[in-house]
Amino acid sequence: MSRIDARFAALRAEGRKAFVSFVMAGDPDRDTSLAVIRGLPGAGVDLIELGMPFTDPMADGPAIQRAGQRALAGGQTMDRTLAMVRAFREDDQTTPIVLMGYYNPIYSRGVERFLQDAGAAGVDGLIIVDLPPEEDAELCLPAQAAGLNFIRLATPTTDERRLPKVLTNTSGFVYYVSITGITGAAEADAAAVAPEVARIKAATDLPVCVGFGVKTPQGARAIAGIADGAVVGSAIVERIGAGESPDAVLAFVRSLAEAAHAAG
Repeated sequence: MSRIDARFAALRAEGRKAFVSFVMAGDPDRDTSLAVIRGLPGAGVDLIELGMPFTDPMADGPAIQRAGQRALAGGQTMDRTLAMVRAFREDDQTTPIVLMGYYNPIYSRGVERFLQDAGAAGVDGLIIVDLPPEEDAELCLPAQAAGLNFIRLATPTTDERRLPKVLTNTSGFVYYVSITGITGAAEADAAAVAPEVARIKAATDLPVCVGFGVKTPQGARAIAGIADGAVVGSAIVERIGAGESPDAVLAFVRSLAEAAHAAG
């Protein structure tokens, strides 16, 4: 059982929904970023999505694009991202960490080397938004063979014909993208999302977490109420970009986590 599987099992046993946070590794610098990441579990985060900075993040809106640019300008590399995971694991061996991003930095490093290094650092799963199921042999299957969950995105355009393909080889959880478009572009509508979550859950035993467009405590509670968890990224990253201190960012994260957990 992976850390991700264990965390969702524990949440089910407690009757709670998951709160998942996204932050960009190295944004705006290594020390600030690591302080935020280390503080996330204490703020109530059940699972951490850690962005891998990339120059061409086509699925991301302005907030996360700028976060990646700040991180790259500060010298963030794949080596430094994996080093941050190792540093996090010095104090926390239970909170799952999922690396989220694009295939190019992994391809450039070499899949075998990347998977070895990620596993050794303490990474639990991957969300790679630009690798479709047709390319599972490229990374998904090797990742699972290396003991990493491969989390797939389902979207409003994933119809009944496409859904089985999307779910094939997916593990850990399914990430439902609540809006059509880029991150942070619109507010998620729980009433509209609920039937889509139910449709996915009818086709898989995996937990379904919803992100893209969850921005406020009220939104996190509403989305967690109709799914297995809520994911917030842009709203957190915007506060980091505005120069808020780690403590202030974590206070906001705590308000989101408490709201999502209250939906259980």
